[in-house]
Amino acid sequence: MIRAAAIVSLMATSAAAQSSCAPRNSVTERLKVTYDETPLGAGLQSGTRIFEVWSNDVTGTWTILLTRADGIACIMATGTNWRGRMQSPRKKGVPG
Repeated sequence: MIRAAAIVSLMATSAAAQSSCAPRNSVTERLKVTYDETPLGAGLQSGTRIFEVWSNDVTGTWTILLTRADGIACIMATGTNWRGRMQSPRKKGVPG
């Protein structure tokens, strides 16, 4: 239990949550109001979990959020210096 608490406290940079999991609307409201983060995208992992990336383009903070089928969202990772979509080099002969 002490180790889990230490890990959560180390993760807490941009979206420092008092608890790592809570109802999704509570977590997303905090990301919006406290950190001015907005969702960048989401993806389905299995039929019961959605991962989302939230960020703030001005401050560079970011959060990865996991939402379960029961409506509980957990902050999986947070950080700073978000760079947004990175360009990949174009291949010769491929339009783009």
